[in-house]
Amino acid sequence: MSERIVITGMGCLSAAGNDLPQHRDSLRAGQRACQKPSWFTAPFEGPVYEVSNPAYAASADEMRVFKLAWKAVSEALSQAGLETLPTRSVLGIFLGTTTACQLNDLEFQRGFYTGGPFSPVSPTRFFAGNLADRMGRRLGVAAGPRVTVTNACASGTDAMGLALDYLRSGLCDIALAGGADELSLVSYGGFHSLGVLSPEPCRPFDKNRQGLNLGEGSGVLVLEREPAARARGISPRLFVAGYGSASDAHHMTAPHPDGLGLERAIRTALAGAQLEERDMGFINAHGTATPDNDRIEGCTLARIFGASTPVVSTKGYTGHALGGVGGMEAVFTAIGLEEGWIPANVGFEEQDPDIPITPPRQTTTVDGKFALSTSLAFGGSNAALILGKI
Repeated sequence: MSERIVITGMGCLSAAGNDLPQHRDSLRAGQRACQKPSWFTAPFEGPVYEVSNPAYAASADEMRVFKLAWKAVSEALSQAGLETLPTRSVLGIFLGTTTACQLNDLEFQRGFYTGGPFSPVSPTRFFAGNLADRMGRRLGVAAGPRVTVTNACASGTDAMGLALDYLRSGLCDIALAGGADELSLVSYGGFHSLGVLSPEPCRPFDKNRQGLNLGEGSGVLVLEREPAARARGISPRLFVAGYGSASDAHHMTAPHPDGLGLERAIRTALAGAQLEERDMGFINAHGTATPDNDRIEGCTLARIFGASTPVVSTKGYTGHALGGVGGMEAVFTAIGLEEGWIPANVGFEEQDPDIPITPPRQTTTVDGKFALSTSLAFGGSNAALILGKI
């Protein structure tokens, strides 16, 4: 179909805010809330960006990740005026996550393997762990595709790309697309074992960066074909212009040293959107603050777009929320594109001579009708999403 796929609603939850206005305020003010983890205890220390509100604690039949996702979905649907679905509309649900935090079952595992007592609550939550299916059940949607995407840190962006294909193919009329993830002791320990956790608040693209901070949260977009949105009285201001995905096929955890997979993903998105490199007003980079990611991504973006195109990483505000971060960063990209500004690249102080881009040190006005959001993942997966202003 040739109709534009428009954004009619957005929702977001992270350590930077409980809703869109709070995120906007945090990013404008350069505020970040990095702290020791409180949801679990670890034998080592490293700051995280967590949603510490006890309202999002796991219950007998729901994991925290679902509650985080539900908050963003509720806000997005409300903003889109979709508290009730239009008659005969088919809703598709496309949500990315790393493991849907099936890893938070250590108590059950210990009891099971030691022969001691264990609660049946953990396996009960496990069987309700398909994030998209669970969301459809909560919403009472009887029909429509429900897809949970698990492709490491590209999951949220890939979920939005998949939603784009389903809408263009006419397989659904409205789509909820994005991602969610919760903090887990297992992933926290895993990244510590890899030696990529920073002992201080992360510093994306800074010369003295020491690694990433894990985070958690959710980001969700409501996507619709433009004629259908306008038929119900909505005047959208943004649309999804293009999406691309490509694999490095290089290493399980390290990106290709020349960023070849990332470049293919970006060029696929540009071709699908029928845009040139010069059309990008700014780029919301993956920017994890690990030595390899920032150097390789920064060099790749400069090679494609030139060193003067504004590039920012928002992970200094949210941490790296793994499968949820693509959805969150799509929301931040949409806010910046619509309002014409990007936040300070918080934590960036000293230019790295090996990285040709210079992220902004303060809130910066940007111009242009299009913006790019990138996601790089373990396994060599790369995803690129281009948003446009109507």
